[in-house]
Amino acid sequence: MFANLSRRSFAGLAGLAALGMTTRASAAESDTHAPARFPKDFVWGTATSSYQIEGAVNEDGRGKSIWDVFSHTPGKIEDGTTGDRANEHYHRYKEDVGLIKALGVKAYRFSIAWPRVFPDGTGQPNPQGLDFYNRLVDELLANGIEPYATLYHWDLPQTLQDRVGGWQSSDTSKAFADYAAYVAARLTDRVKTIFTVNEVGRFVNFGYGWAIDAPGLKLPTAQLNQARHHVALAHGLAVQAIRASGRAGTKVGAAENIAACVPAIATAENIRAAEIATRELNAGFLGVVLEGKYTDGFLAYAGADAPKFTTDELKIIGTPNDFVGLNIYAPQFYVTASDRAPGFHVLPFPTSFPRMNSEWLRIGPEVIYWAPRIAAKIWNIDTIYISENGASSEDKLAADGQVYDLDRIMFLRNYLTQMQRAVAEGVPIRGYFLWSLMDNFEWIFGYGKRFGLYRVDFETQARVPKLSAAFYRDVVARNAIGV
Repeated sequence: MFANLSRRSFAGLAGLAALGMTTRASAAESDTHAPARFPKDFVWGTATSSYQIEGAVNEDGRGKSIWDVFSHTPGKIEDGTTGDRANEHYHRYKEDVGLIKALGVKAYRFSIAWPRVFPDGTGQPNPQGLDFYNRLVDELLANGIEPYATLYHWDLPQTLQDRVGGWQSSDTSKAFADYAAYVAARLTDRVKTIFTVNEVGRFVNFGYGWAIDAPGLKLPTAQLNQARHHVALAHGLAVQAIRASGRAGTKVGAAENIAACVPAIATAENIRAAEIATRELNAGFLGVVLEGKYTDGFLAYAGADAPKFTTDELKIIGTPNDFVGLNIYAPQFYVTASDRAPGFHVLPFPTSFPRMNSEWLRIGPEVIYWAPRIAAKIWNIDTIYISENGASSEDKLAADGQVYDLDRIMFLRNYLTQMQRAVAEGVPIRGYFLWSLMDNFEWIFGYGKRFGLYRVDFETQARVPKLSAAFYRDVVARNAIGV
């Protein structure tokens, strides 16, 4: 029977035999190590966004978004697809709520499509648009799942882009506040937590600076900084609008893909360098929101390209938040201390640095320890949600029709272990939303990158749990990592 075994195969069998011996030897030892548990009230959830899953782009009065137009522009989406159909969540939401329930999580972060509610961004609201989210929220609550709503996950009404240049104008900031007030008045009897905007660092730079995302613009630096300022202003105005129009006690904050800075070596001076880098490299949005001012370093670096603003605008932008959402996937920067300004040195990544099935998704589990720890310290944050974390995988169907995404499980196990380390040390992480519930339209990559716990066949719309769904369900059930 061994005739067809290579030396490598034989070595593997020998390793399995050795493992059998060491497993028995370590069993008693493992009994002395308690599993890495989370606090009893820790919030476990999963997340999606409207354009990526809903489909039904021309139904029930929905207006066009910038992503409708962008995805239909030849050459913009890698596989030539659009979100026109996506996961048909608009019609299959009850089935999808069942998938959430099967994971055992008690929270779901979804986004509301602004052009469903206000087809032109302003003016007359479309009652049918909000009706969908009313039905979704009711279905979630009926299944014991707490809804966490995001008001803006990149699908800006195209009319606002055409009329005023989208985020290039403070008119869009004011329109967003009106939209926030309208939604808050009608949903906060059941939705207790609202995220205003999602990933400013992505949608402003990629959409208005580098023409990678919708609306596909390449603005000069000064105009790009001004657009980011208008988003910060929109956030501040929305916080005020939600508190004025929503149910008392509604929690509100933003979700940002923090420019995550990790000390390459965890010495005191390198940790301090990572703190300086985190503050300065996030000054354009998180910093001004949490401090009510732009750092001197940011303004000096921007020079003549710095955004124009008033004192009143900074007061609005700095309106206190109830929490901060951090979307954390990969370490963006590893830094060491420097005796030259600005006090840190950004290190280059070697080409051999490990990554998942996305070029940008470098595997650095320690980032989910350091980023929240540093953010909480420098901005005195008392409530952090990891509003997104997850990984793309090859996700090929096995012969038995299952998906054995061992790399995703490896990724999650290591990241969650580091997150638990942070929680155990007192970093105020109160919840975690795994991205994503199911495979979906992954923006410029179309349907070619899969992040879901459930595999979606986009022809038949069949949803099949991957092995990672069982892994996550086990973590949630035990509220712990390890055995």
